[in-house]
Amino acid sequence: MRWTRVLTVTTAVLAGCTTTDAAPPPGDYAPARFADAERSSKLLSALPAIDSLFKAFAASNKVPGIAYGILIDGKLVHAGTVGLRDVAASAPVDSASVFRIASMTKSFTALSILKLRDEGKLSLDDPAERYIPELAGLVYPTTDSPRLTIRHLLSHSEGFPEDNPWGDQQLNRTDDEMAAMIRSGIPFSNPPGLAYEYSNFGFAMLGRIVARVSGQPYATYLKANILDPLGMTSTTLEAAQVPANRLAHGYRWEDEQWKDEPPLPDGAFGAMGGMLTSIDDLARWVGFLMSAYPPRSDPETGPVRRASVREMQELWRSRPSRVTRTGPDSTITLFSGGYGFGLRITQNCDFGHVVAHTGGLPGYGSQMQWLPDHGVAIIALGSLTYTSWGGVVTQAFEALARTGALQPREPSPSAALTSARDAVSRLVTHWDDQLADSVAAMNLFLDESKDRRQRAIAALLTEVGPCRNEGPFAVENALRGQWMMACDRGRLRVAITLAPTMPPKVQYLNVTRASPSETLVPAPACPRE
Repeated sequence: MRWTRVLTVTTAVLAGCTTTDAAPPPGDYAPARFADAERSSKLLSALPAIDSLFKAFAASNKVPGIAYGILIDGKLVHAGTVGLRDVAASAPVDSASVFRIASMTKSFTALSILKLRDEGKLSLDDPAERYIPELAGLVYPTTDSPRLTIRHLLSHSEGFPEDNPWGDQQLNRTDDEMAAMIRSGIPFSNPPGLAYEYSNFGFAMLGRIVARVSGQPYATYLKANILDPLGMTSTTLEAAQVPANRLAHGYRWEDEQWKDEPPLPDGAFGAMGGMLTSIDDLARWVGFLMSAYPPRSDPETGPVRRASVREMQELWRSRPSRVTRTGPDSTITLFSGGYGFGLRITQNCDFGHVVAHTGGLPGYGSQMQWLPDHGVAIIALGSLTYTSWGGVVTQAFEALARTGALQPREPSPSAALTSARDAVSRLVTHWDDQLADSVAAMNLFLDESKDRRQRAIAALLTEVGPCRNEGPFAVENALRGQWMMACDRGRLRVAITLAPTMPPKVQYLNVTRASPSETLVPAPACPRE
């Protein structure tokens, strides 16, 4: 029995799982928080403008029916619908109407893989052929190509060619047909691990791995381990399972009319894009993914631990950055990012961390996008082939930003950082060698001697007079921050960083005179013209 337990723990460690039966006690870390107590009410003031945007979008793009939602702090605070669920029956869309979400399914597949990883049943760096033996016969593009791994498949870096048009028509393939396709060979556009290229085939393979490792069909595993625990009772991979009075029919606009797109049945490729869901259920999913932020010591409540959910939302395979000019004033905007695990990850000049995914199949188009640090998300479902949501979702975020309340959480200082700030403030106002020695890391007075630092601060005090801590404390992270000190004839800016020691002590200290207009607001993320 003891040997079995050791083996289980070892497997979990090899799989990249850092959890143990008894988690260590939390350290001196407080989660980031929103500073504006009226934030939610301010954001809600944008809802009439957002409703107008989506209504105009549906009309101008000839989308038969849409459903959309706004989430704040993981909760659906507003759901809107426009148009018809069934054109022939003149049946309206409501928040329970079920649409196909296509490639947004990939995020569910990725989380299933991470759950199995956390349980020690696989490693992200396992060769994929361990679970899909047909892959052992692949002919790689170069003799130095690495073998395909699960991590390659999760991040679209397996080297398979982009396959969106082809992949759309593979949903109903059988397991035997998929196996035969793999055995017949797959061409490579790049050696594995070299570059990003979107592969539906790769995510279909991940669904096969979930089934092989769990011993259950992919859909069965997903329902029992992800959907049911989250209360997603309207979500399925099979259109035939959706009640007829709730299914949003899919359409294409052709010959000046809407034409039905027959739904594709579930099959071996379902893990890459077969899912159907409602705006209510999709809000539960996105709310769960958002709930992984900020990192904190609260009890775990989800079907997968928060650290793994955050892991999905970090950048694992980059794409080339681009600079564009946007808006009426042609403002320069930077976009950078790539792919996480089943999710697209980007940064732009307005938001530091954007997580999103789109979905498009014959008859449908969907999008989910959220700002983990800002606690806000927009989700949208449409019943027109490849409904393109990018423009209106961007406009909706802009409407939220105009309220002034779309601000990120502010980091909280550790107790050690707050204590160091108070001690350094006392040191600036009244230098004391014993106090200086007590707060300084071993490098501080080697980098610049104690005498020189004391003389420099004394010279500043001669210019500005007696000082006191003015606040606020601008915190970059738990161990780094800066603040202003108000003086009789001016102000001082003080910045500190603590060292990686226990207890943390001051490894960096900078005291300068601040201009009358100087603030602690961080510089913009991108240059503006």
